[in-house]
Amino acid sequence: MPLVRFRKRMSETDAQADVTVVLPDGSELHVPAGSTVEDVAYEIGPGLGRDTVAGKIDGELVEKHATVHDGARIEIVTDQSDEFLTVLRHSAAHVFAQALQRLHPEATLTIGPPTDEGFYYDVTDVDLDEDDLADIEAEMDEIIAADYEIERVVCSREDAMEIYADNEYKRQILDEEADDEEVTFYVQDGWQDLCQGPHVESTGEIGAATLLEVSAAYWRGDEENDTLTRVYGTAFASESDLEEHLELREQAQERDHRKIGQEMNLFSIPTVTGPGLPLYHPPGKTVLRELSNFANELNRENGYEEVETPHVFRTELWKQSGHYENYKDDMFLLDVNDEEYGLKPMNCPGHATIFDQQSWSYRDLPQRYFENGKVYRKEQRGELSGLSRVWSFTIDDGHLFVRPDQIRGEIESVIEMIFEVVETLDLEVDVSLATRPDKSVGGDEIWESAEEQLRDVLESGGYEYDVEPGDGAFYGPKIDFGFEDALGRVWDGPTVQLDFNMPERFDLTYTGEDNEEHQPVMIHRALYGSYERFFMVLIEHFDGNFPLWLAPEQVRILPVSDETLGYAHRVKNELEDAGFRVEVEDRDWTVGRKIRAGHDDRLPYMVIVGDDEQEAGTVSVRDRFENQRGDVALDAFVEHLVDERDAKRTTPDFVDDE
Repeated sequence: MPLVRFRKRMSETDAQADVTVVLPDGSELHVPAGSTVEDVAYEIGPGLGRDTVAGKIDGELVEKHATVHDGARIEIVTDQSDEFLTVLRHSAAHVFAQALQRLHPEATLTIGPPTDEGFYYDVTDVDLDEDDLADIEAEMDEIIAADYEIERVVCSREDAMEIYADNEYKRQILDEEADDEEVTFYVQDGWQDLCQGPHVESTGEIGAATLLEVSAAYWRGDEENDTLTRVYGTAFASESDLEEHLELREQAQERDHRKIGQEMNLFSIPTVTGPGLPLYHPPGKTVLRELSNFANELNRENGYEEVETPHVFRTELWKQSGHYENYKDDMFLLDVNDEEYGLKPMNCPGHATIFDQQSWSYRDLPQRYFENGKVYRKEQRGELSGLSRVWSFTIDDGHLFVRPDQIRGEIESVIEMIFEVVETLDLEVDVSLATRPDKSVGGDEIWESAEEQLRDVLESGGYEYDVEPGDGAFYGPKIDFGFEDALGRVWDGPTVQLDFNMPERFDLTYTGEDNEEHQPVMIHRALYGSYERFFMVLIEHFDGNFPLWLAPEQVRILPVSDETLGYAHRVKNELEDAGFRVEVEDRDWTVGRKIRAGHDDRLPYMVIVGDDEQEAGTVSVRDRFENQRGDVALDAFVEHLVDERDAKRTTPDFVDDE
């Protein structure tokens, strides 16, 4: 059955009306009701109209034919926009699906979205493995070279159901769009796929594409559903961009925290203990303990008091906080003596309850609590991945209960703490301000005040940041920090969130200067985000070469012979007395082999002791960069180690410190 080609239609009534849209610079533009993103672009200028690939309405990426509404925040996406790569990769996913069905007509398509690093497509009714990718990729190259026009077409939902009479997955998607009279397809060279878009104008705009791997995936990520075959790929506007990406990907695989974690004996997630439940081995726990000590020190220096809450609460608490309503499907629920309990997915309700246990005056605020709190979230098994997404993780949580006039000062303090972490570990962060969403609680005045205070804090501090309109939490605006690792990848990290909802739900109050009861504002914050994901970032950022203060083993002593073994242990004792983690390599190996093993184990320092060192009471020092310095007085080396550790410098520098 032929599809109905898309035409923009506008009723006479619509044509007589105007709507107002807001452009990125804050200016307003009046356009006829029923106008599309592309129409808005042409109103701005004919060149921009011709270059329009897609758009963003209220922060959501949409195809250029999407209709704008009154008050919509509009951004135009061209091939110069950051979002263009997402659009291009979406089109590459369709090219893959077309190539697959050319070679394997029996293949059934499900979904194929773009991702941050490429795209994937889930398929079934076809057996695929890595050996099949080259043939599919060659077919993709032909489709790209043919430069087929990619056309948007529409048809009724009922007709689409007929088209997918034998595809239960597409029919399920259509069922979810039951309120829509029309649905959209994208067509290239007679091949079509149900899709909302957006896409590029033709397959030739995909400069380079490749397929990366094949894996299994559950339909919609639910382990109760069918197992499908997932093919991953990526695409770029040019071959050089693709080659650069593949080089970075190879580096990322070498830095994969799961690989390094095994090599360094940091952690494991064995099948026998359950998915998403990491076990930390002694070296890994050492790193976590040092991170915890660092965070605890920052908290105490900034006036936080440590609290502790249990791992499980009665579900009445989760209902009161709103988590039961919003997180029930992701919670581990238990039946205990005919009462329902839930492992905590967050720490904040416990902290709010602690605050509620006594009366407070305006003079007592702010109250600042912190807890390294273990939480549990029942993620789908198909979404679990190393330490980046787990069932059990620890948040370096902090919650502040403040008066409205204290918001700015406390936010400034939190951001200073976050940047102390960032600078100490030589990390890079992306900062964004997420503002009020359409669904929110609290009055206009406090939202406007809170957003303005957050914006003022960022601008007065000189922080570069993006604005994410409407991306705040329903209970308040927030500042999000994404950690950028050594390969340029960005991971969710710290956050600072204002909350007007939970204080109301828990009826939290303090007595004001007017002797009346007032509701405090609650600030949620974390300096790392979660220890698990932060640990992952650090493993990959440092490639396992942790700075001295974090390294599980800080110094290894290498005796040249059995005759110097006793001196090696005396050196070890002196370093341990200064608080360092030290081992003696006493295996019957050559010094060269001991040095190679030390480099493989990513040690900051090795100390070599032979007859000359023993006689002189000195040591020979070698760092992880293979620099070596001999005839070093032991007390001078210890003094330097103490300074490097306490200053939390990120790289060993003793050999160069002459």
